[in-house]
Amino acid sequence: MEIQDLLSPDSVYSGLKASSKRQALQELAERASTITGIPAREILETILGRERLGTTGVGQGVAIPHGRLEKVDRLHGLFARLDDPIDFESIDDQPVDLIFMLLAPESAGADHLKALAKVSRLLRDRAMCDKLRGADGAAALYALLTQNPAQTNAA
Repeated sequence: MEIQDLLSPDSVYSGLKASSKRQALQELAERASTITGIPAREILETILGRERLGTTGVGQGVAIPHGRLEKVDRLHGLFARLDDPIDFESIDDQPVDLIFMLLAPESAGADHLKALAKVSRLLRDRAMCDKLRGADGAAALYALLTQNPAQTNAA
């Protein structure tokens, strides 16, 4: 499984405006609704339910909110770079400006965990996060997120 299996150019957003964690998640849920056909409210409730178990703010300005939904047909990812960092109750108490939302079918099992691990590895790379923060627009973000790891090492 590769990042391009999770993302499409239409699911990457540059300059997302949000003043709170809930507002950012709501905005992403609305955008996910247009991609998946699932009501935004169901997506938001699922994501917020997962957040109540513990923050998905993993540190270094990154959050990976995720959840399983019965109506999702396959794994879907959405990536957003926020205009201004927000409090996400992250494990390192740092504000978040990079969010990768992952939606999985109820039956995804190990695929959900593999996708989370893939996204986590990608966004744990400080150099990658610096590139994402400096990228000019959604197309550049998508290109960075989906580039072949061999290309990343060669660059």
